[in-house]
Amino acid sequence: MSRPKPMQWTQYPDINELLDDLLGQIRSILGEKLVGLYLYGSLVTGDFDIGASDIDLLAVTSSDIDGGEFDRLDKMHQDFILRYMQGEDRLEIAYISLGALKMYKQRSSNIAIISPGEPFHVKEAGKDWAINWYVVREKGISLYGPSPKEIIDPITREEFIEIVVRQTMEWRDWIEQGDHKSWRPSQAYAILTMCRALYAYRHGEQASKKQAALWAKRELPEWSTLINNALLWREAWRDEDVDAEATFPETVRFVHYVVDRIAQSHGSGN
Repeated sequence: MSRPKPMQWTQYPDINELLDDLLGQIRSILGEKLVGLYLYGSLVTGDFDIGASDIDLLAVTSSDIDGGEFDRLDKMHQDFILRYMQGEDRLEIAYISLGALKMYKQRSSNIAIISPGEPFHVKEAGKDWAINWYVVREKGISLYGPSPKEIIDPITREEFIEIVVRQTMEWRDWIEQGDHKSWRPSQAYAILTMCRALYAYRHGEQASKKQAALWAKRELPEWSTLINNALLWREAWRDEDVDAEATFPETVRFVHYVVDRIAQSHGSGN
């Protein structure tokens, strides 16, 4: 008997097959503990690049992931990345319990997550994840389980903007940390994240990195060359023959420029 065709969640047949397989594997490990699996990120907000973009998923569970489930999921993730992504680390899946998701505004809770550049691990997540949950609630696609609006409480425009402001302010220090100075795609990430932050602050909603960058090029013409370069660097992330340190100072200036612009506007109430 032939296997049923995957659901047409996206416009990409290969991605639909990947998601169908991934859903089946997660269900086989978690069983009835899996409440819902939701696709979000660029596959639902637009501008997905099949050769470079990450695949972002939220898995909601009835209780926290235990040690045995963690180990089986970890192995499954690694096998999956090798099979479908030729070893390129472009998978982000966050596993959070329904109770924690309901209480994230009041307290932080454990979340198990695999993301590009990081192994599967457990960390705390609270209000700092509100932007992710906002995008899942408003634009996420249910691969399994109820609508995300049934399990994620509404997030007001004011709450959304406050989180955007707080996270943007932290980039003053973040830009000096990690691999931004030595890896140009990391600089591209910083620049495009600032474009997205400014767009979100102005419009009260999340846009894809490319959508926000195209808007920012018009809004900030003096920075249009750097923003356009960031889009090119993002697409050429495999190219290691570049002088990342040479472009780092301008990236830092742009980050501080956007942080200051949002801080001044927010402080004045505009």
